[in-house]
Amino acid sequence: MTDTRLVAPEEEPEDSQITQTLRPRSLDECIGQDKVREHLRIAITAAKLREEPLDHTLFHGPPGLGKTTFANVLATEMGVNIKVTAGPAIERPGDLAAILSNVRAHDILFIDEVHRLNRAVEEILYPAMEDFALDIVMGKGLAARSIRLSLPQFSLIGATTRLALISSPLRDRFGAHFHMEYYDLEAMRKIVGRSAGILGVAIDAQGIEEIARRSRGTPRITNRLLRRIRDWAQVKGDGHITAAIAEDCLVSLEIDGLGLDEVDRTILLTIAEKFSGGPVGIDTLSAAIGDEAQTIEDVYEPYLMQLGFLAKTPRGRVVLAAAYAHLGLEVGEDADICGEADSDQPRLFN
Repeated sequence: MTDTRLVAPEEEPEDSQITQTLRPRSLDECIGQDKVREHLRIAITAAKLREEPLDHTLFHGPPGLGKTTFANVLATEMGVNIKVTAGPAIERPGDLAAILSNVRAHDILFIDEVHRLNRAVEEILYPAMEDFALDIVMGKGLAARSIRLSLPQFSLIGATTRLALISSPLRDRFGAHFHMEYYDLEAMRKIVGRSAGILGVAIDAQGIEEIARRSRGTPRITNRLLRRIRDWAQVKGDGHITAAIAEDCLVSLEIDGLGLDEVDRTILLTIAEKFSGGPVGIDTLSAAIGDEAQTIEDVYEPYLMQLGFLAKTPRGRVVLAAAYAHLGLEVGEDADICGEADSDQPRLFN
């Protein structure tokens, strides 16, 4: 179900075609994440005054919130090169050694999905981060000897959606940690307006509002929806995105007013109707909807929990009162729920 999911926060192949066009290139162009931007601005200014590289930096949080964007912005602001790779792509210590040997002074090495580095590669990374040195073992057995090569001072920037999966030794070597949060509604409005301007899309304030409310606080989803609605407006209208055009397109895509799609509603309805609101175990829920338990936990649940629609309890998942109100369902007498229904904006946008 995740392969064709329009509101999936993970990057799809179609996203990469336009990402470079829409991605901010400086801190001034970035919208939202105010605390992160302020601390990064101070770190950049201080590093420039000392003529030193940035501290090793770790960005963590849900996908689609700008971790890769901020890494590229840091390189631009520092005026240095950035080398981009991903944890799964570095299979052997030799792969990392080859990358590090080509890094120049003050350059940035960006490793996406850093939690997926294997332990052998991490062992090479420790001295590189702490001492700017590369330890290479030559030979085997009794004839083996270690050679230490000096590296230029560089900055390692890591990005992860699973902070808990990063080993403590690696996590502790990052000097700065930044948690990326979902964007509030005001920031989403600005992001929709900015992206529409770059793409040359005519859109009014009501159209911006419709897209912003249904983007799940995630810029990547905003840009994906905007492209779909742009096509809809050109074919069904005069090319101008209004609230009516945006709503018409999103209804046809089965995305409701809070950004929930068919999969989200299926999860909530399954718990509410088949299991009397819960609690229900993750394996049972997985079997009931025909999707993997890990996918439910990593992809679907975070946003539903942010909205206050779903809760994890020691006995399993429980649908909350706000979800019943949103779905227009009556709360059954045997339903095990807690929390009050909120008919206004979701907690995510408060």
